[in-house]
Amino acid sequence: MRLASILFAALAVVGVTASAADAAKAKQPNIVFIFSDDHAYQAISAYGDPRKLLDTPNLDRIAKEGVRFDRCLVPNSICGPSRATVLTGKYSHLNGFPNNSNSRFDGTQTTFPKLLQKAGYQTAIFGKWHLASDPTGFDHWQILPGQGVYYNPPMIRMGETVQEPGYVTDIITERSLAWMKKRDKTKPFLAMIQHKAPHREWSPALRHLGHDKDRVYPEPATLFDDYEGRGFAVKDQHMTIEKIMTPFDNKLTAMPRLTPEQRKVWDAYYVPRNEKFTNMALTGKDLVRWKYNRYLHDYLGTVKAVDESVGAVLKYLDEEGLADNTILVYASDQGFYLGEHGWFDKRWIFEESLRTPLLVRWPGHTKAGTVNKDIVSTVDFAQTFLIAAGVAVPNDVQGGNLLPVLAGNTPANWRKSFYYHYYEYPEPHRVQPHYGVVTDRYKLVRFYAMGPDYMELYDLQKDPNEMKSVFGDPSYAKVTEDLQKELARLRQELKVPEVEPPSVFGGSANPAKKNQKKKDAAKTN
Repeated sequence: MRLASILFAALAVVGVTASAADAAKAKQPNIVFIFSDDHAYQAISAYGDPRKLLDTPNLDRIAKEGVRFDRCLVPNSICGPSRATVLTGKYSHLNGFPNNSNSRFDGTQTTFPKLLQKAGYQTAIFGKWHLASDPTGFDHWQILPGQGVYYNPPMIRMGETVQEPGYVTDIITERSLAWMKKRDKTKPFLAMIQHKAPHREWSPALRHLGHDKDRVYPEPATLFDDYEGRGFAVKDQHMTIEKIMTPFDNKLTAMPRLTPEQRKVWDAYYVPRNEKFTNMALTGKDLVRWKYNRYLHDYLGTVKAVDESVGAVLKYLDEEGLADNTILVYASDQGFYLGEHGWFDKRWIFEESLRTPLLVRWPGHTKAGTVNKDIVSTVDFAQTFLIAAGVAVPNDVQGGNLLPVLAGNTPANWRKSFYYHYYEYPEPHRVQPHYGVVTDRYKLVRFYAMGPDYMELYDLQKDPNEMKSVFGDPSYAKVTEDLQKELARLRQELKVPEVEPPSVFGGSANPAKKNQKKKDAAKTN
């Protein structure tokens, strides 16, 4: 199996005769790509979060039978841009989808599903799309419009709106498995199973209400972060559990679209607990703690259904004898805050947002139970899938080939640094546009809309929670100089434009102008 994989990669790079290509295609692996939305690595038990938030036995099985990546980083921590990166293997400035607010994916551009389809793969996508245009490169597709809803969701199936009764995670799983069962079994296939969960507003399947038996969750050490030691950007955000999380988020009002029967189950769980909460009249930190615990109940409840979905896919692959020749990938579009720094959501270059879970199983190519700490990324997926399938990779793809990394043979020239760039401002969470460079130990960040001098530096070894910027500290002068040079190198290598059109920010025609009054405050931090 390993020899065939190496031959495959070689054929893709150097070009082959028709007969050799036909021989290679006989070995082409199936690809099952399961992609959730806002799934924090802290909420997968295989990652060992000290809070032990939830058991995820099916996700853990992928880790036990394959590779768990501990440093999978995203180029732009937000839903639509992450999906565009996966499809194209390019950063936002090249794939044309930098934000959720006003971006529209250009479906005429080259994507890895199109190339696999052209090479004889059957291709399908189910679930969250969130790229404004219709999917291209797929033989079959059924997607959620926009963000989608959790209960009884409308979906768009090959251009036609259909109404689906039930819970969204279950529906996406059922439609995906039904397609796989009916596919042409003489051809390899790509199935992209893309869940809405656990995206806001974190509505669990009704069967999972009460899953935690009213557990009081351990608090992260930074739940009551006061944001001292960092600059104005960190203080100015609007994403705290305390101030921004709404009664709708906290299920103090019922979700829409519930049937009368579903509403009875919903009310039986939430109404008495909400009445108890109202009678307590909580304030201050006690109110934050209540919101945090309700948030975790709901968020983790949605993850339980995702884990069950993964279990159903694993069972199907086993029963059909497909597991050995299938690349199974589980990832999320980015990380997510589960109370760290008092936050929910994502967007930042900071760890809980930047880092996404990645679990990969490919028997014969991945060693069971491996933990990898190399810097890998969602931008690597497209190239990896193409090379595994023996398909030539376009010259403008910016990711790396994960196949040797999966096999435990990380190349000597594998990346040691990573470029990150976030654009969307000011809505919905007032996270300032920023870019930066990440290494195994340091992060250098430039909040460029607030002036050229506004930078922050974090030493992850000494400050793993990223509580204090050491930018300007004389003892870090050499580190700062080296990182600034590396940042400039990465921007040049990745062809990042020095001047961006106003539209890339997605909520502000001129964030630098809006921030004019804040510059003095920023420079004092």
